[in-house]
Amino acid sequence: MRPPADSYVKCVSANPAKTSIDLDLAKEQHRQYVSVLRESGLRVIELSPLEDFPDSVFMQDPAIIGSRGTVIGRFGEASRRGEEKALLEDLADRGVKIGTVHSIESPGTLEGGDIVITDQGLFAGESQRTNENGIRQLTACLDRLQVKIVKTRLMHLLCGCSYLSKGSMIIAPELVDPKSFPGFRLITIPFEEAYATDALYVGDGRVIIPSGFPKTTMKLNETGYRPVEVDVSEFYKGDGGVTCLCSPVFNLF
Repeated sequence: MRPPADSYVKCVSANPAKTSIDLDLAKEQHRQYVSVLRESGLRVIELSPLEDFPDSVFMQDPAIIGSRGTVIGRFGEASRRGEEKALLEDLADRGVKIGTVHSIESPGTLEGGDIVITDQGLFAGESQRTNENGIRQLTACLDRLQVKIVKTRLMHLLCGCSYLSKGSMIIAPELVDPKSFPGFRLITIPFEEAYATDALYVGDGRVIIPSGFPKTTMKLNETGYRPVEVDVSEFYKGDGGVTCLCSPVFNLF
């Protein structure tokens, strides 16, 4: 994870509320988010802010990190290119084991926000930021895992769905076609609360979701999960969500 840099207010965002980002509040919300992860029993590695990259707080996007292999993406948003190099250097400095490193090359683009990792393989969003060429390269890098393409008009696939556990997925059907996930138990969320489908499962039934979405909270409770609400209002303004703020290290690959 990276705390937001002072330059975060200059992030790339189509949200009209971007101009009202409160930097001090963003930093406090980030600290609270880190606390929630640690309380869930996760080891959190905090990296230094990157002032040259206003969007670098959204750590999910530069790479897909595995304990045995890592795929370094290539940003569809050109202004963010360079974050991935900084990430590699920081991981090396911290001694984080990331196995064999593969890199997506031009003309491919691939951002972590388009990758949904499940017990049944990976789903890759062909989106505003990730193209088919990048997904083909990803598939070649992870030849032992099945990678399925999900076409979406969203910025990232995770803006409309997230995998939880045991074959269950939270999804906004107006944004992502449920038929893309055959065999999954789908927890459907109404369109007006679609932002809450960007959710992070942290074990023991706990699911981190943005605060202020009562229908999503109710749905998760009804399906046996324990929603944990965090205030990420200042990251919403930057077109980011709950999963965007961390880059998990997976044991799947």
